[in-house]
Amino acid sequence: MLKTLILSAPAILLAQTSLLSVEAFAPAISSSPVSSALHAVNGIWNTAGDFGKGKFRFYNGLDSFMEPFPDEDKQLYPELFKLPKGVYEVPLAKPCGILFEEIESNRGVYVQDLVEGGSAERQGGLLPGDVLVGLTAVQIAGAKWERRMIPARRFGFDLVVNAIGSNDQNWGCTNVILMVERPGEADSEEVDKFLEFFEPPGDTPWKLLQ
Repeated sequence: MLKTLILSAPAILLAQTSLLSVEAFAPAISSSPVSSALHAVNGIWNTAGDFGKGKFRFYNGLDSFMEPFPDEDKQLYPELFKLPKGVYEVPLAKPCGILFEEIESNRGVYVQDLVEGGSAERQGGLLPGDVLVGLTAVQIAGAKWERRMIPARRFGFDLVVNAIGSNDQNWGCTNVILMVERPGEADSEEVDKFLEFFEPPGDTPWKLLQ
């Protein structure tokens, strides 16, 4: 089913995302020893009184997000400090001007086309056929909030719309950042392993709504 994503962050989208709780960004338990090791020391998953604070509260691109880590981590886990081959981060102003099509019913979306003259076409970086594997989403808890990169390979269209809509100016967002996998260039298994680092816990509403 072909659907057009031309967002202006309507109130209904922000209302739904505001239901998310602090637990959405609690520490994740990963089967990957690399991800687990970094999660244990870097504090990127803020909980309780730490929510909305610290160096990792606002995702604005992989390079800036990973900058606080010491050189030792960069040497031990170099694969986490760069995007996998065939994966691209694209910051977009809204409305995005993307035609998404679901890969399966309510599971996974790819770029079917770009709206002529729209934000995505003007920005560049996206191609028809690109698969959405991650995007920034805002988590709200009372007066506090955080913006994180959330793995989105299993997101259906409606959840993608909600997540993109949460990137609102009220939370300091001037864009939304999409992470896409380009078929023919990327190794999906390698990409999924990389995305484990950003995976929230299983009781996170972004996951429960999948």
